[in-house]
Amino acid sequence: MEKGTAEIPLLLIADKEGNIYDTDYLASGMVGGDIVPINPEELIPLPEGSKLFYIPGSKPVGFKKGRIVTLEEGYAVSAFLPPGYTRTMLPGYEQREEITLPLWSYTAVAWYKGKIMASATMVSWHKKADPRLHDQRKLIPLIRKRLSETSNRLIKHLARCAIEYHCFAAMNFFFSRWEAPIPTSPACNARCIGCLSLQEGDCCPSQERIKFVPSPEEIAEIGYLHLDSGDDSIISFGQGCEGEPLLQVDKIEEAITLIRSKTDKGIINLNTNGFSPERIKRLVIAGLDSIRISLNSTIEDLYNAYYRPRGYGLKDVIKSISLSKQLGLFTSINLLVFPGYTDREEEVEGLLRLIEETGLDLVQMRNLSIDPFLYMRKVRRPHGIYLGIRNLIKILKERFPGLMIGYFNLSKSEMRTRTLVSCT
Repeated sequence: MEKGTAEIPLLLIADKEGNIYDTDYLASGMVGGDIVPINPEELIPLPEGSKLFYIPGSKPVGFKKGRIVTLEEGYAVSAFLPPGYTRTMLPGYEQREEITLPLWSYTAVAWYKGKIMASATMVSWHKKADPRLHDQRKLIPLIRKRLSETSNRLIKHLARCAIEYHCFAAMNFFFSRWEAPIPTSPACNARCIGCLSLQEGDCCPSQERIKFVPSPEEIAEIGYLHLDSGDDSIISFGQGCEGEPLLQVDKIEEAITLIRSKTDKGIINLNTNGFSPERIKRLVIAGLDSIRISLNSTIEDLYNAYYRPRGYGLKDVIKSISLSKQLGLFTSINLLVFPGYTDREEEVEGLLRLIEETGLDLVQMRNLSIDPFLYMRKVRRPHGIYLGIRNLIKILKERFPGLMIGYFNLSKSEMRTRTLVSCT
């Protein structure tokens, strides 16, 4: 990396060896397919724990004297941000080759005032995202101890997730803290084009999905062990290494009943696509505390284009959100953020209506990890002007002062205080 300073954001490029260089071109970002200059107000210092990489098959795009310039040499540079940070722009680039990129959340970067900066905003900070607190040297002995004490297949599965996929949530189980996953479902009734755990055909690399359905007793053993560690503990059904947990409602319902017969500590949470309000109600009766329902859009054709649901629709999802609030669950949505789509007028209006009609507690603004051009080919761009992610957050805060904007599921103590670190 060159060591010069810049009073305007400059374009970064990389070579195949991973060396990164600044240029004399103005840095660009992409919003919904449009290439635009990066405004310095969009930039924050690259957060600790970020990863920088070049985009294979890309041509970097910058600006010179107000005109877009495509560079034939080098590759576009992108960042992958740690949890808690929502990107505000995609990298500005053109495709040199017709390839499908891995499932990362590609974030625009620039060289500005002597450092690499990212186009992003911090929506929530939590120590659980600090990579220094996930030291594998401390983790391995804990995993060995757990495995020596049980034959539970789920614990063996989580050990693999923690070691092979470096899953922070799986690590939490062995560290006996914060949020731990309990995968239950090998199957799903959606065919998301950006599914982390399963891809049809040769779309893009994905991690392996759980191959078995655990028994209620296996689920309850993990749930009790983790929740009994304290009120900051959370167990979550519906993590990245499985399908849709509501498809295993019978097993989960029985397991929650078993867990709650032993402890009232911590939070039992469900991450779901929300296809069945009736199944959610069964889990609430059993002892479910909170729910997070995922969606990329509140507009039916955009939702369908990404999720490709089978046997349910967006109306069912919205009904599940409303019912969850009515039944007393702490209710959040996992809003899959894609700059230039999520923050465009048609989409913002739909999100405002959803919050107004359902009384949501929390909007988790999580980056949608997918090849940007794949998403834009499969999902039409919403109508209206582009408002910007920061403006979207401002609109949400002004319109709904009691609404929480965040990134993580909340523990019992956090729900009581309803506090999150302010966005930057």
